[in-house]
Amino acid sequence: MNLHQFRFVQEAARRNLNLTEAAKALHTSQPGVSKAIIELEEELGVEIFARHGKRLKRITEPGQHVLRSIELIMREVGNLKRIGEQFSAQDSGTLSIATTHTQARYVLPVPVAKLREAYPKVNVSLHQGSPEQVARMVMDDVAEIGIATEALPDHRELVTLPCYEWQHVLVLPPSHPLARKERISLEDLAAEPLVTYHPAFTGRTRIDSAFAQRKLQPRIALEAIDSDVIKTYVGLGLGLGIVAEMAVREEGSHPDLAVRPLGHLFGQNVARVAFKRSAYLRNFVYKFAELLSDRLDRNLIAKAMAGHESDYEL
Repeated sequence: MNLHQFRFVQEAARRNLNLTEAAKALHTSQPGVSKAIIELEEELGVEIFARHGKRLKRITEPGQHVLRSIELIMREVGNLKRIGEQFSAQDSGTLSIATTHTQARYVLPVPVAKLREAYPKVNVSLHQGSPEQVARMVMDDVAEIGIATEALPDHRELVTLPCYEWQHVLVLPPSHPLARKERISLEDLAAEPLVTYHPAFTGRTRIDSAFAQRKLQPRIALEAIDSDVIKTYVGLGLGLGIVAEMAVREEGSHPDLAVRPLGHLFGQNVARVAFKRSAYLRNFVYKFAELLSDRLDRNLIAKAMAGHESDYEL
């Protein structure tokens, strides 16, 4: 048995048992993939895939066990590569980060700049997506670290740690009557057209849940994944905006808008960092995590990666 066979089996499972797609992804031929899988099955003495003619139909019970072992083997192969990179060039390489637009736009610029100061030979590759896509990129080794508020703790393949807390804020024209109100209520918001995040992004579930608990129906005029888009449409008079507080921290970023806190209505959100379980983390990955939050340090992350992450809930 060899690593090529393991890759072919793994990719066939990832491509919904479509050998043609697996071959394309691996830049090889479909007959070659099929032959390698059959040879591995013969060597192991079990069928990894049940077939109908030449087509793969499902993963067998022993195949499930084989795939889990292959995942472990391929993960350790990836770790070996990273160990080699770490010790052959300890201060260079590429840090791949998966995150959402809000984190990339408002949270990461300073930590990325500081990382580049500390490791000038390290390149940064930034991948943006939904929280679920962020989780998938870390699990698929597209990224070494993921940062998001939602989805990350839902995957057992990931080790996640709390990074920082944040709340939603209301952005509105200074002339609006609610801009002069000290404490805004859900009833106040329910009476206005609202511009806020798509349901899968940036704590939107907390907003929906708060209205539902009070049996109120918010008037959502527009949904977006980009805080700047939300602020733009508020400025055009489409409605009042609900955004993450990070989006209004920059001085001068919203000169024509008033800002009011909404933590008393929607609670505190927790942004988290995620790593693939059992992954080998290079020095600059630890450094970047430490730059993200003073709650994170190398020893804490290493302990979490060893299986003790539940000790560090907020």
